[in-house]
Amino acid sequence: MAKIKGAVEINTERCKGCDLCVVACPSDVLKLGPEVNAKGYNYAIVVNPDDCIGCANCGIVCPDGCITVYKVKL
Repeated sequence: MAKIKGAVEINTERCKGCDLCVVACPSDVLKLGPEVNAKGYNYAIVVNPDDCIGCANCGIVCPDGCITVYKVKL
């Protein structure tokens, strides 16, 4: 069986910092960063990219569609 590696891409300008993606991630890949976007929201950032399993839970729960998850077979 092929091993799957995931990669998360976040549109930081659309993110409103709702924290749903951080809670939904089983691998603790995401967290809210200290910086703010143009609208004044702390946005989600990727902190452990190597731990991403490509489950796409973060993208599914994002109410604003800010997250894209890519899957790569290794």
